[in-house]
Amino acid sequence: MITPNYRELPLIDAAGDYRHAWDVFPPDDNLGCLRHLTPEARGRGLATVTENTVVALSLPVTEPDPPIFGRKELEHTIFAPNRNTVDDRLDSFFPQASTQWDGFRHVRAREFGFFTGYTGDFAANDRLGINHWATTGIIGRGILLDVSDRFHASHYPDEWIIDAEALALAAEKAGVQVARGDVLCVRTGWMKRYQESDRETRARLASERSWPGLAGSSAVAELLWDWGVCAVAADNPAVEAGPGRTRDGSLHRRLLPLLGMPMGELFAFDRLAQACAELNRWEFLFVSVPLNLPGGVGSPGNAVAVL
Repeated sequence: MITPNYRELPLIDAAGDYRHAWDVFPPDDNLGCLRHLTPEARGRGLATVTENTVVALSLPVTEPDPPIFGRKELEHTIFAPNRNTVDDRLDSFFPQASTQWDGFRHVRAREFGFFTGYTGDFAANDRLGINHWATTGIIGRGILLDVSDRFHASHYPDEWIIDAEALALAAEKAGVQVARGDVLCVRTGWMKRYQESDRETRARLASERSWPGLAGSSAVAELLWDWGVCAVAADNPAVEAGPGRTRDGSLHRRLLPLLGMPMGELFAFDRLAQACAELNRWEFLFVSVPLNLPGGVGSPGNAVAVL
């Protein structure tokens, strides 16, 4: 699939510097940038496996604890229907509460609609549902960019916001060339700080909604689009910095409804960063299969890296 450069994409009327890729994909598309995961792109990921080592990238579904964004705690009930079997049930289960993917139903580009400009009734069909991603999986070459050295609480906010130049420099320092169909993984260091904190501090971190992350700017969207990544994931609650700079705008709006680029949040990249450093390489096979939930807005990450 031949795709135009970001600056060749049309602007959304009256929406500043927001560009959309709705004409790049089929009008009824549900996959967006996941279409970059061609057999060649998947093969590039498989070719990175040399150690046959698996590293888990997902938090337990009970974390973060306490939950963030006002979600309820997961209720897990184990019960015995009879003396020979055991069953369990989940209540207050929010698919986007832990390590998760934001689907295309998650964010709307205001009056212009969801991805591809869809403005229909979600209750009537599974259009843009996360189940479409489950049919293909998000399986290809992962690239880890570790920018955690910028995370200094005393220097908030400037050093916390990773702009396009910093992201490109991180790729250069890692010695990797991001290619079409790669899954870009960004380690900010927020997750490590969160997990090492006591419950009181975790509750404060969850409520203040401040974390390092990518800038919401058109320059970051341009870099990700021109790199051709099929998805971007981070170890913070939103991929983009919180709160971001007003002048940058919203990366969620730029990526999900306008460019059709999946966003993964709250991924666990600390062990992966250690393994990559020991091997002195920052590429691996990324494997994630979203939940086959018809019409789902988001999904647990269910992700591992294979080195």
